[in-house]
Amino acid sequence: MSDLKRKKNESFESFIRRVKQQWQRSGTILQARKIQYFIPKQSKNVKHNLTVSKVKKFAKVELLRKAGKLPEEDYKNKKRK
Repeated sequence: MSDLKRKKNESFESFIRRVKQQWQRSGTILQARKIQYFIPKQSKNVKHNLTVSKVKKFAKVELLRKAGKLPEEDYKNKKRK
């Protein structure tokens, strides 16, 4: 956390500008952006289980679509997303 304090008669905008410059120089913003979307690596078992469940869901949708129980337009809309 930053220990910067607002100077006497300093406007809020100039204080924020000074704080941002300090963060930029120290690399705090860069570090925050790096870890913002960090996704930890999953184990092989977790990856495998997720893949198997996705394949099963896809197969079930395909079976319903071929059987005519799932409307064709619903299938097309979900595929685009």
